[in-house]
Amino acid sequence: MSQIQTVADAVAAGKTKLVGGLVQEALDGGCDAGELLNAMIDAMGLVGERFKKNEIFVPEMLIAAKAMKKGVEVLKPHLAGDNTTMYGKMIIGTVSGDLHDIGKNLVAMMIESAGFEVIDLGVDVSVSKFMEAIEANPDVKIVGLSALLTTTMPSLKETVAALNEAPFRSNIKVMVGGAPITQEFADEIGADAYTPDAASAAQKAKELAA
Repeated sequence: MSQIQTVADAVAAGKTKLVGGLVQEALDGGCDAGELLNAMIDAMGLVGERFKKNEIFVPEMLIAAKAMKKGVEVLKPHLAGDNTTMYGKMIIGTVSGDLHDIGKNLVAMMIESAGFEVIDLGVDVSVSKFMEAIEANPDVKIVGLSALLTTTMPSLKETVAALNEAPFRSNIKVMVGGAPITQEFADEIGADAYTPDAASAAQKAKELAA
């Protein structure tokens, strides 16, 4: 089995402690950093598919994403200037009044694993904080908003409304998600995309940034 495949399998299996060493070995063995990154991204794609089919659950997905992160840390210095798989920046946060972060963190990790630079604003993020982050990162492509409570759905609506009126709106795509959110609600408030889980969020983000 090739070293690249070994790395991909270790990521998919969530072997956090081994991935960094395996990536280094593959690099030392002459493997291309871009190919290694793509293999890890593909491995996370498979993890996402297994999650969608309920073959694995959130803990396994988090562990795989952590393993991916370890691998990317080793790869980063070798990827400088090589943006073949980097899709650009995404800002993500849980809306004002909502302190839930497990779902958002999972989405952030999956999207990062798919080749994005993720700027995570955390939880209880006000409209102005989202605005400031976008203005500070004019090259951002996607803004992801999470609401996990029915009581914070109005806050999500308000944030999307503010983004829709902002002068930079044509440069960004707005993604929404969270337990109470539906496609209908996303359409009603004027978001560009809704995804039901972290795996589909990563897939959708790639489509939106392409």
